[in-house]
Amino acid sequence: MKIDSEHLEILAMIVEKGGLTEGAEAMGKSQPSVSRTISNFEKRLGMPLFEPGRRPLTPTEFGRSLAEIGGRIHNLNREASVLAENFRKGHAGHLRIGGTPLFMDGVITTMLAEFQDRIGGAQFEQTYGYFESLVTKLRNKTLDLAILPMQVRHVPLDLDFQPLLEGRNVIACRKGHPLTRRGPITLSEIDAYSWVAPPADSPLFRDLKRAIISIGSENFQFTFSGGTLASISSFLARSNCLTVLPYSVVYLMQGQGNIVSLPIKVEHPDRALGVLTRKGENLAPVGKALVKFLASECDHLERRMERENQLSRRRP
Repeated sequence: MKIDSEHLEILAMIVEKGGLTEGAEAMGKSQPSVSRTISNFEKRLGMPLFEPGRRPLTPTEFGRSLAEIGGRIHNLNREASVLAENFRKGHAGHLRIGGTPLFMDGVITTMLAEFQDRIGGAQFEQTYGYFESLVTKLRNKTLDLAILPMQVRHVPLDLDFQPLLEGRNVIACRKGHPLTRRGPITLSEIDAYSWVAPPADSPLFRDLKRAIISIGSENFQFTFSGGTLASISSFLARSNCLTVLPYSVVYLMQGQGNIVSLPIKVEHPDRALGVLTRKGENLAPVGKALVKFLASECDHLERRMERENQLSRRRP
């Protein structure tokens, strides 16, 4: 015998609420329709669900057992409804995100955690990569979105790019480095120190070389290269080496008290950190909510960094 799950839910509500009228209200139905449903249900089962002539309504042992099952169905339906609503609103869902290591570790991962903490139902599967590998994964649909720095004019025709942060690099070193205790920094002083380089296949490696040249130096002595942000910052914190990093990464690392930027103007890259997605394909609601959140957070970060720069320029 196949039993309609809605009939079990109605029975559960009547038993839980203590009457036909109360059960009907809980289910959003009229009392007469609920009464007919229970009467027809009893006829189909061939057994009473409530003790005849008892007031208030008292379920039979059989009726109570079915009501318990109906209660579990009702709770599962309610849970499914909440889940569906959360997915629809972008408050839940699974996202496969790829990104360049330094920006993911230094900027984006913290924002992902804040987003997840805010909505509660997001799940992230994150991988690392640079332009070529990330584009390949987007095209073969093993990624939902990629976060990387790039020039808008180089965006492939089949992909969309939403900028988040304008490219800006700084020369970074450990807190307490000899150069942080001086006044104006001369080229000869900079040339006294070797450099820590990011991975050779990263855009930041090319930025570092351009930055060194832009300040008039030809010192390309690399003491350490190819590491992650964690290893680069750990090496810097325990040496007198210099490196070039995105200002947003250094700005957010300042709270840890290990890495600072030097007041040296360097050439900035002609690109922006942004979100790359497949053109013409709608992101899941959670993806849209995340991109909106990242855009807002990066805008706030830009404004905080600008305020910090203005304060630095005013200091004697």
